[in-house]
Amino acid sequence: MEHVPPPAEELARLDRELAELDARRAQLLTRRAWLLAALRPPAPTAAPGWNPSAWGAPAAGRPGAPAQPWGYVPPKQPSAPRSAQNVLLTLGGLLLTIAAIAFTLVSWGSMGIGGRSAVLALVTVAALAAPAVLLRRGLTATAEALAALALVLTLLDAYAVHAVAAPDTDGLGFTAVAAGVLAALWTAYGLALGKLHLPLPAAVVLAQWPLLFGAWAAGAPALVVGWALLATAVLDGAIALWGKGTGTRVTACVGGSVMAFSALMVGLTLSVTASGPLGALAPGALLLTGAAAALAGAWRAPRGFARAGGVVAGLAVVAAVGGVPAAAVPEDWGVLAYLSAGLALTAVVRTGLPRNAVLGVLVASAAVVAGALVGALPGLAAVLLGPVALLSDVWAGSPEGFRSALGSTLPWTGLAAAPVVLAVSAGLLGSAYRWWPSLARIAAPLTAREEPGPAGAAAYGAGPAGSAGAPGTVTPEAGGAAAPGTGGEPGAGTAGTGGTPAPGASGAGAPGAPGAAAPGASGAPWYAGGRAGAPWYAGGAPAARRWPSGAALRGAAGAGAAVLVWGALLLAGAVLDVPYAVAVAGETVLVAGLLALAVRRPGSGRDASAAVPVTALVVALAGAVSAGLLSLASEGASYAVFGALTALFTGASVRAGAGVERAVFAVAATVGGTVLTGFAGRSLELAPHEAAPLVLLVPALTVLFGARLRRNPVALPVELTGALGALVAVGLAVPDAPFLALVLALCGVLAAGAAVRPERRPVAGYLAAALFVLATWVRLAASEVSFPEAYTLPVTVPALVVGFLRRRKDPEASSWTAYGPGLAATLLPSLAVAWTDPDWQRPLLLGVAALVVTLLGARYRLQALLLLGGAVLALDGLHELAPYVVQVAGALPRWLPPALAGLLLLVVGATYEQRLRDARRLKDALGRMR
Repeated sequence: MEHVPPPAEELARLDRELAELDARRAQLLTRRAWLLAALRPPAPTAAPGWNPSAWGAPAAGRPGAPAQPWGYVPPKQPSAPRSAQNVLLTLGGLLLTIAAIAFTLVSWGSMGIGGRSAVLALVTVAALAAPAVLLRRGLTATAEALAALALVLTLLDAYAVHAVAAPDTDGLGFTAVAAGVLAALWTAYGLALGKLHLPLPAAVVLAQWPLLFGAWAAGAPALVVGWALLATAVLDGAIALWGKGTGTRVTACVGGSVMAFSALMVGLTLSVTASGPLGALAPGALLLTGAAAALAGAWRAPRGFARAGGVVAGLAVVAAVGGVPAAAVPEDWGVLAYLSAGLALTAVVRTGLPRNAVLGVLVASAAVVAGALVGALPGLAAVLLGPVALLSDVWAGSPEGFRSALGSTLPWTGLAAAPVVLAVSAGLLGSAYRWWPSLARIAAPLTAREEPGPAGAAAYGAGPAGSAGAPGTVTPEAGGAAAPGTGGEPGAGTAGTGGTPAPGASGAGAPGAPGAAAPGASGAPWYAGGRAGAPWYAGGAPAARRWPSGAALRGAAGAGAAVLVWGALLLAGAVLDVPYAVAVAGETVLVAGLLALAVRRPGSGRDASAAVPVTALVVALAGAVSAGLLSLASEGASYAVFGALTALFTGASVRAGAGVERAVFAVAATVGGTVLTGFAGRSLELAPHEAAPLVLLVPALTVLFGARLRRNPVALPVELTGALGALVAVGLAVPDAPFLALVLALCGVLAAGAAVRPERRPVAGYLAAALFVLATWVRLAASEVSFPEAYTLPVTVPALVVGFLRRRKDPEASSWTAYGPGLAATLLPSLAVAWTDPDWQRPLLLGVAALVVTLLGARYRLQALLLLGGAVLALDGLHELAPYVVQVAGALPRWLPPALAGLLLLVVGATYEQRLRDARRLKDALGRMR
C-alpha cells in the first residue's frame, strides 16, 4: 500500500524542499552575477575608506548626483583640443595678469592722475564686459580666463585707489572696505553672468575679510575679533546651505570651517585664561552662540556634516558652561567642571534636535569624558610602574608613605582631581551597566539604521513591490531612521518570517521575474557597485555594517566601570599619600575583589557577556604584579603579599569554571609559589646557586599535580610553568659547577617522574635522558677529570649491546634509539676534551674511532652511526688542521681568499641544478637509512 503522510508532515516536507530550491536558486543567481561581472569591463570604484553616503551624497537621479563616485580618478587620455585650449587660455591670462601687475607697480608713476584713472578704468571695464560677449558666442573657457583677469584688475584698482586717492587712510580699514565692496561687486557680477564659475567663489573669498580686518583696524579686543570671525562663519554657513553652484558652496564651507574654528579658539582661549567667573561669561556667550549656529546648520546639512556640527556644538557648550565654574575653583579641579558639563550633554537625547546632530553631541560628550580620563593616566601609570624601581634594592626597608615607595617625581598635588574623575566615569559606566534596558530604550531611535536610499527597496523595509515612498521608509536626506523591522535587521521586509525570502523576492531575479527590481529602483545608493563581497564603503545593504550586540556593549560598560574603580582607588591612595602598609594591603584587597568578580559566571540570558570577568581577570593580574613589586621594599610585606596572592589565585582556580580562566589562575598561583621559594632562600642567607635546589620545590609539586590531574586542561600550563621555574633554578646554579650538576640531575629526576605518564613520555623521556647526561658531563668537568673515557666507556659498551639486541629483535627500530645514546655518551665528551688537549694521542684515537663508526654506518646503512661518526670526524679533523690552515692563510695574498670564494660561487651557480639533484639524492639516501 502507498503510504500517504498526514497533511502537517507533507506540508513540512514541501516547505523543506521549497527552501532547498530557493537556496539553490540564490546560489545559481550569485554565480551568474559573478560571471556577468567578470565579462563586463570593471566599473569605476570610489577611493578606499571614503563613504559618500555618510556625508549626505544624493542618490542617483536626484539633483547634484555626480556621474562618478567621489574619489574616482579617470584614466589619463591624450590631450584633447579643448584641454589644449584651456592650457593656452590659462597661460595667456597669467601673462596678462603679470603685465598688469608690472604696469601698476612699475610704470604707474610715469603717468598723470587722469591717465592712470583712464587706463585702469578702461582695462577693467573691458575685462568685465568681455565675458558677457564671449558667453553669447559660446566661448566659455575664454570668458573664464578674462573673468580671472578682471578679478586681478579689480584688486589692482583697489590698490591704486589707496595709493593715489587715499594714501593716508589706515591700510587694514581700507582693506576691509575694499574687500566688502569687491565682494558685493563680484556677487552681483556672478549672479548676472550665471554661466561663469569663478565670480561667486571669488566673492565668497573676499567676504571673509571685511569684518575681521575692520575689527583689527578699530583696535578691538580679542573678544570682538572672535565675534567678527563668528559672524563671518555664520555668513559662510548660509552660503554653503543656500548658495548657487558647487564651487560656491565648497568655498563657503571651507571658509566657514576656518573662521568658525578661529572664533571658537579665541573664545576657548579667553575662557581658559579668564581671571574669574565673570570674566568667563563673555567668552562663554561667544562659544554658546557658535554652538547655536552649528546646531542651526545641522537642521539642513547632510548626514555627515550634521554630525560634525553636533560635535562642534557639544564641545563649544562644554567649553562655555564649564569655563565659568572652572575659573572659580583651583586649577587642579577645573577638569571636574568640564567633565560635569560634558556629562550634562547626554540630556540632548530628550530634545527635538535632528538625529544626526544628537549623535554628534553625544560624540562630543564622550570626547570630553575621554579627555578627562587621559589626564588621569600619568598618575595611574606612575602608581603601577613606580614600584619597578624597588627591584634594584629589595628589602631595603619599609618607606614612610605610598609616594616614597613609588619613587615618582610627579606633582601629586596637581592630580588631586584625577581619582574623582575616574570615580565619576566609573559611576557613569556602572549606571549604564545596571540600567542597560532603560538606556537601550532611550537610545533606540538613535541606533536604528537608516535606509540606504530613497527608493526603499523591498529587501530593506519598503512597501509592497518595493515602491518608493511606501509607508515606513525614511530617506537619509531627511535625517530620519528606519523604523523597527524596516531595515534594522537582516531579512526585514520579506514575505516570510525569520528572514526567509518569499518566492521571487530575492532581489536578484531574472528580468521579468515577480518581485524583480527595475533598474534604478533597487534601493541601493548612487555609489553602490552591487558586487558581492564589496567593502562597506562600496555600497550595498546597511546590514553589512554590523552594530555590536547589546550584550557586548553592556559588557564593555561593566568592564570599563571595573577598571576605572580599580584605578580610582589606586590613584586616591597615591594622592592622599597613605602609609606604606595601608597601600600594600589595599592593593592586595583590590586584587581579591577583582578575582571575586572574575570567577563570577555570566548569566545564560541574552544580556550575558564575558567582558566583565575577562577584564577583571586581566586587571587582577596587573594589580597582582603591581602589589608584588610594591611589597619588595619589606621582607615581611613580601611574604605576606605573595602568600596572599598565591592563596587567592589558588582559590580562584578552584572556584573558576573549566577553561582558560582556570589555567591562568593556576599558572599565577604557581608563579607566586616559585617566588616564595626564592624569598626563602634569601631569608636563609643562601647564595643564589645554593638557593637553586630550593626553587625546585614548586616544579616538583607541579609534576605531582600533573600526575593527579592527568589529562585535565589545567595540567599542561601548570607543568610548563613549573618547567620555567626549573629553568630559573638552572640559571641560578650556573656560577657554581657542582651545584649546576646537582640541579641538572634533580631536573632530570623531575622529567623522569613526568615521563612515567604515557601522555608526557615522548617529550619528558628524552628530556630526562639529556638532563642526566648533561649533569654527568658538568660533574666531570667540575671534578677536572682529564680522561672522561674512563667514565663514559663503561656506559657506552652496555648501551651499544642493548641497542644491538634491540635491533636483532626489531630490525625496523631506529638506529638513533638503539645506538645514538651509547655513541653520544663517549664521542661527544671526548670531542670536547680533544679540542682543548695539546697532545696528539687523543685526537688521533678519537679520529680513528669516529672513522670506524662512520664506515660501519655506511656499510650497514645506519643513520645514527653515519651522522654521529662523520660529524665527530669532521670536527676532530678541523681541530687538527686549523693551525696549518691559519698559517697558510697568513702566507697567501689577501686578494686570493675573496677570489677563491667568488670562483666557488661561480662553479656552484653554473652547476646549480646538478647540485640540487645531488642534495636531493643525499637526502633520500639518508631518509632510507634506519
